[in-house]
Amino acid sequence: MEKKKIEVGPYLYPMPLVLIGANVGGKANFMPLAWISMVEHEPYIISISSYQTHFTNNGIIENLTFSINIPSESMIEATDYCGLKTGEKIDKSQVFEVFYGELKTAPMIKQAPLNLECRLVNTINTKEFISTESKGHFIFFGEIIQAYADETYLTNGMPDITKMKPFSLTQADRSYWNIGKKIGSAWYIGKDYSM
Repeated sequence: MEKKKIEVGPYLYPMPLVLIGANVGGKANFMPLAWISMVEHEPYIISISSYQTHFTNNGIIENLTFSINIPSESMIEATDYCGLKTGEKIDKSQVFEVFYGELKTAPMIKQAPLNLECRLVNTINTKEFISTESKGHFIFFGEIIQAYADETYLTNGMPDITKMKPFSLTQADRSYWNIGKKIGSAWYIGKDYSM
């Protein structure tokens, strides 16, 4: 089979979709985001990449905190709504029931199966090293200070993906996808593989 060149694009499939929470001007605001990645294990550092024009960025920069909320499939319409509307024009503080944790300024969503409370530790401005024609992104690095989950979504004290029912995004075709079945155990299934 011969490989065919295709248009360059963000084809990292699937991209986990989360809701980023930040207080902007004293009000909770949420935006969906799929540009997210684990960066470090000890301490737990996570990165999010957000267009510089996003309203939520103001709250992250203002408070030096943010939250990562993993929505379930049942939250898909409200999640999409938060992406269609900017907090600059619409008050999104009433879309979800909000709670605060140890940092006091990172709003989290009670309906979300899993919440990660983060303290901002660094920011990279991509405009500093890419074409000036680009809108540019802020890459925010946050240390996960605390995690929260409802007992309903846990198995043996750990978040259970089959109970949480998160969904993902494919950027190129602008589609949401649910998560399929388990196909193997990581760091185990390949132990007997030979070349």
